[in-house]
Amino acid sequence: MAQHYLVCGTEDCKRNCQFYCNPCHQRLCEGCRDEHQKSPDTKEHEVVTYKQRKPQLPEEKCNLHPKRNVEILCKECNVPLCAKCIFLKEHAGHQLDDLEEKYAEKVAFCRSEISKIQEYYLSTSQGLKKEIKEDVMEIKKTMDNIRNSIKAEAESLKELVDRVTSDKLEQANKIEETLLKTLNLQKKTYEDYTEYLEKLLKEFHRYKSITNFRVLFSEDFDKLKIQSIPETTQLVLPVFTAGQFYKDDVSKLLGSVNFPNTKPDNRRIKPMETASTQLKLTGKQTRRDVEKLDMKQTLSLSSSVTKVREYTVPGVDNVCHISLGKSGRLWGSDDSGNLVQIDLQGNQLQKIQTSGKYEGYHTVTQDGDLIYTDRKNKVINRIQQDNTITTIIKTGDWEPLSIHSSQINGDILVGMEKGVKAKVTRYNKTGKEIQNIQRDNKGQELYSHPHYITENINGDFCSSDCNKQVVVVVNNSGQHRFSYTGRGSGFWPYGICTDLLGHIIVCNSYAGNNSLHIIDQDGQFLSLLLSKQGILPCCVCVDDESHLNVGQLYTNTVTVYKYLQ
Repeated sequence: MAQHYLVCGTEDCKRNCQFYCNPCHQRLCEGCRDEHQKSPDTKEHEVVTYKQRKPQLPEEKCNLHPKRNVEILCKECNVPLCAKCIFLKEHAGHQLDDLEEKYAEKVAFCRSEISKIQEYYLSTSQGLKKEIKEDVMEIKKTMDNIRNSIKAEAESLKELVDRVTSDKLEQANKIEETLLKTLNLQKKTYEDYTEYLEKLLKEFHRYKSITNFRVLFSEDFDKLKIQSIPETTQLVLPVFTAGQFYKDDVSKLLGSVNFPNTKPDNRRIKPMETASTQLKLTGKQTRRDVEKLDMKQTLSLSSSVTKVREYTVPGVDNVCHISLGKSGRLWGSDDSGNLVQIDLQGNQLQKIQTSGKYEGYHTVTQDGDLIYTDRKNKVINRIQQDNTITTIIKTGDWEPLSIHSSQINGDILVGMEKGVKAKVTRYNKTGKEIQNIQRDNKGQELYSHPHYITENINGDFCSSDCNKQVVVVVNNSGQHRFSYTGRGSGFWPYGICTDLLGHIIVCNSYAGNNSLHIIDQDGQFLSLLLSKQGILPCCVCVDDESHLNVGQLYTNTVTVYKYLQ
């Protein structure tokens, strides 16, 4: 709606008011201001912009002198006085202030406090309220994940119970088979003995009925002897000894839900600054604040990539996989099984021979140790920081291909294959098997050759499968979320990683179409990188500076790119 503008207070002047004379409490336009400051009577007056005006003291009559207005403040008594009151005995010698000046100070204070409330306290409290609302959603998501993990543990335990039950039933069947075989042999023994007795009985009847008694004294008759009844042993029957287990034992097997031994941070409250500057974030920030504010709000995909630096991995023929460790150290491997650790200066620190090839077969744990798959011996080994190598997991009949150590909870994800079958198995950090992922909700096989695997910030498992030419993503409960089959023609996925923004980055090593594909955590294509750089990307990882480290075929050089802005 239209509003009437503020007009000059000078008589017969209708121009727009822009200024204000504090002593006169007069509204002035620009022309009247100039005249006001030229007048001998008012040239010393304080003229300010209208917004900076001092409020006019409301008229209020003195209680003792009703015909006079109060205009003085007794500082010691803190009461308003008129000019006549200052001569009273009770205010004799007291310090006095201009009541209008003090009133202006109080009004200015009120305006300042109103501004603080409107610009800081309200917005900050509303922001904290919004943060709590987000925390509610995060708690629900976290608890859903915990419930799904409990169900997954229970399913794994049920599967284990079924396997053990099947083994014990098979054991009982074999015991029964052995006992029955023994009894059947004993039965045959007595059947043969009975047949022998019946034949002997016929012989005696025959000799008894013959007329020539001389035959009874012959050598053949003397040989007729009754053999002893064969002895057999009475079998000892097996007994079943019930296992001893209690609810607490099962509860321990299924894990527990508890709070980490971490003191909660206070909610971050923005510091209040002067009105001339904008509010900004200072002070201690939580890890989640850093990720959400510093990363998600400030970083985004760049329209192009910038080469930052290069380094080489001595001791390997090409770089098929990279694992970043602590203190800038990293591990690199090639298709000949060479696994090498280097420092920031590119110096080789150690080298071991493995059975690995074109796979993401090693990963650094939260503790800084390296774990790697031994496909030939079907085990998973750990290299501790003192270079001691120990076997932590045996995978039975399955050949372990790819591996990833979760930076969220320390779980170990392993891509495996057995003949034409393949799966992803999840172990906890101690090596206990807790989940197997093999089929989707329609019973279809998810994997054929999961040779690289990683985890996203939302807990999804992401694996590249070169046989099926697809990237398969499942949630941490093992439910299939989506499959990505590339963009355009020719998709041969190799190395795969994720970043702090939840992007999934995968190497496409298809001849003539080499590139990096970036998709979001829901499988939507976002960007194609390095498609015209003439490189042959085989592996990729994101370092602490959010730069891409890209390893290539046919060279031991790793190129580092900036891809976020």
